[in-house]
Amino acid sequence: MKSSNRCIATTLAIAASISQTAAFITPSSSRVSPTQLNVVGEQASSIGPAQVLRNLKEKLPQISWLAEGGGSASNKIDIPDHVASVLAQPSAPKREAESDERTERIRNRAKQASEDAMKLRGMLIGEDDEKAWWRTQKSIPEGGRVVTKDDPLTVIVAGGGLAGLVVAAAAHAKGMKVALFEQASSYAPYGGPIQIQSNALRALQQINPAIFEEIVAAGTCTADRVSGLKIGYRKGNKLAGLYDAGDWLVRFDTIGPALEAGLPATVVVDRPVIQQILVKHGFPEGTVRIKSRIQQYEDLGKGRGVAVTLEDGTKAYADALVGADGIWSQVRKNLHGLDDGAGGFAASGAAGGALDDAEARKLARDTVQIAAKADRRFSGFTCYAALAPHRASNIENVSYQILLGEKKYFVSTDGGGDRQQWFALIREPAGGVDLEPTPEDPHPKLTRLRKEFAATGAGDADGNVWDPFALELINASSEEDIKRRDLYDGAPLLTTLDPQRLLSPWSKGPVALCGDAAHPMMPNLGQGGCQATEDGYRLIEELSKVQNTKEVPGYLGGYSRVRVIRTAIIQGFAQLGSDLLVDFDLMMTIPLLGPFFLTMTQLSMPFILRYLYTPSF
Repeated sequence: MKSSNRCIATTLAIAASISQTAAFITPSSSRVSPTQLNVVGEQASSIGPAQVLRNLKEKLPQISWLAEGGGSASNKIDIPDHVASVLAQPSAPKREAESDERTERIRNRAKQASEDAMKLRGMLIGEDDEKAWWRTQKSIPEGGRVVTKDDPLTVIVAGGGLAGLVVAAAAHAKGMKVALFEQASSYAPYGGPIQIQSNALRALQQINPAIFEEIVAAGTCTADRVSGLKIGYRKGNKLAGLYDAGDWLVRFDTIGPALEAGLPATVVVDRPVIQQILVKHGFPEGTVRIKSRIQQYEDLGKGRGVAVTLEDGTKAYADALVGADGIWSQVRKNLHGLDDGAGGFAASGAAGGALDDAEARKLARDTVQIAAKADRRFSGFTCYAALAPHRASNIENVSYQILLGEKKYFVSTDGGGDRQQWFALIREPAGGVDLEPTPEDPHPKLTRLRKEFAATGAGDADGNVWDPFALELINASSEEDIKRRDLYDGAPLLTTLDPQRLLSPWSKGPVALCGDAAHPMMPNLGQGGCQATEDGYRLIEELSKVQNTKEVPGYLGGYSRVRVIRTAIIQGFAQLGSDLLVDFDLMMTIPLLGPFFLTMTQLSMPFILRYLYTPSF
């Protein structure tokens, strides 16, 4: 049965991925010039069948009595029977109610981890930096050198986010010598908590059991409650079904598929805590070096490794280079021969963005230009995000929910420690910025969001009165804590006829990409960091087979061939999901199609989760 389910999920996923690759070619009104890798387009409004249906609906006479009445009582129940039965299983984690003690423990650990990062604890500085192993170029003959325990493989990792830290930890666990170069001027974490889902936890468990145990102990379980989709405002009719604001459309659990695969339950952990655990347990002190942006590299050829040049002119040498430096990867720019300006700087994490509003405005404008040169797709959404220090009104029953609406949707998830991480995704062109604060409006971001998700009076600009939960979290956040950035991703499948790239999608010679540098994706499935973790595990598993340095390119190519199909499928699902979410409200008004669409979404979730939560990757 398991293999049958997985086969169905894979077939559905491939179809979604292919359809989303086609979606990169957008209507002529919003198309931009194709770039070097043939990625084009900007998607800022409903297109295709959804737009046709919207136009048709506007022309048809509206019959008011069809929309009269109330939504079904069953759609107001947080935990339906099918979810309750799974959560009641003896092996399922049991919900531990929020308490002041746990809140204080989680928040204090995050604060301490941030302070440790700022103090550069465990970083490579001073005399140790001057004597670092990577400063000396080895004399390696043509044809490479034999890799031994005393003379192990050497790896340089670009990027100190989750992907880079996992690669470094995996490399050290396999006995390799590793250095991690982070471009930021301080190793201070950006962004709020991150979900480490069951598949990523298994990868960490296989890399280093101590890291796995520490992360599970530090995390807040989110698999012990319901997740799902809600309608943001009253919608529907007697023929397609009536829904009140905040009614459930789809409800599911994430623990059932994890238990079937023998995987641990998903947890949410603060980014600085994850960084602290990986730095402490993953590799020796002095592995991470800050203020170290890789500008370019040279493949020395014939098994002799790679020579890296940092932005300040410093040289570094290793047998392999891994580009884990994010969506605007400088390593990727060099690897694919992209134009100048394709590599840029961006803080990691959907809730991270720039450190302050002035930098956010500059990044918003710069990123449009960088994306055009880097062959990245603008998703059509700008994202406001924050971590609200607030105990949500539904915290004991709901761990993750999306409020759906036309042109926008609101995502919230338990952040642990009586905090809610939320994201407001609004469909609009790229490069937009918020007004600067004035005496008349000192909080322009809050002002906009309160209008976008208005829960009283005439509602938002389209007359929709939203479920008050969105404003519950927005009003619990400060202006300073709300960050904004446009969301970009990449083509889920290769858009090139280059034979080398088809054979080795994310690598060339002794250089490879992983994480967002290889496959940036929309945040809807929460799999960006999880797929980066899988990448790190698989990449080093392949490199651990190297017996002579001349074999490095072959094994890196094998890594990318293994990973590209799985990540493309998941990336395609994330894109498809994001594009469909803003048309969910339309489905609520179409007889037969609306109920069918909801039913198929509900039935497909277990299959999608079973595909995500595989124990091998």
